[in-house]
Amino acid sequence: MSESVLPVEQNELPPLGPAHLQKNPAVKGHIVINEVTVDFGNGVLAVKDASLNIQPGEFVCLLGPSGCGKSTLMNTVAGFVKPTLGNVTVDGEEINGPGQDRGMVFQQHSLFPWKTVCDNVAFGPLMEKKGKDEAKGIARTFIEMVGLSSYTDSYPGMLSGGMKQRVGIARALANYPNVLLMDEPFGALDAQTRAMMQENLLQIWGEFGITVIFVTHDIDEAVFLADRIVVMSASPGKIIADIKVTLPRPRDVAMVSSKEYIETKKECMELIRKESLHAFKLQSSK
Repeated sequence: MSESVLPVEQNELPPLGPAHLQKNPAVKGHIVINEVTVDFGNGVLAVKDASLNIQPGEFVCLLGPSGCGKSTLMNTVAGFVKPTLGNVTVDGEEINGPGQDRGMVFQQHSLFPWKTVCDNVAFGPLMEKKGKDEAKGIARTFIEMVGLSSYTDSYPGMLSGGMKQRVGIARALANYPNVLLMDEPFGALDAQTRAMMQENLLQIWGEFGITVIFVTHDIDEAVFLADRIVVMSASPGKIIADIKVTLPRPRDVAMVSSKEYIETKKECMELIRKESLHAFKLQSSK
């Protein structure tokens, strides 16, 4: 299904969610990555000496050439990868595995194809021992936030790619996490749908006040979304720049022609180009 043939209400950004979900000063979601190295062995050094301090409510994009360790670094926050050296804490607690305080959205939606949209989103609350009615109520709240109320009883196979990713975001938020981790979630979408999803995500983030780490190799996406862009070097992945994005919020597509946008994009492009050339030279010399 193409996004362009959706009913008009589904091509528009959803209205703001319920008042109790609107953004308040964030008190949780403080992430500290402390001198993290990830060595998978056999000569695969994915991340080296990475340190970051991400404040509650910040939107941080990890940017870098393919294979630079962006996803690996984020997965140490998710608890899927244990650092070889160093550690990661969220709100002062060291990460030793996945947890409900961290929601995850992947590039592939990973929805249960045999469950409806509502049941997919309610799955997390049910696993947290919520009652069936309460879990479905939570699910409907977040389904409304991502603009899919008309598809509550639909199955994933009936949805377009962008709609499936919106369901994935709703499912990640349904456990009320302090941190949302997103691994190139819009990478497989067409340009028009991707732009719509970026605006939709910013609206949800703006009212929910959650800390976001967003992995991308798309410079425009990083500049449009982030408070900070953390640039990583070619393998092994080191943090080589931490760029503050000064574009005002809320953001819209008109900003792409602004001086601030162009300058930030240029700075990122120069860093990525340098790292990509370095990686190419290393590969050519082997």
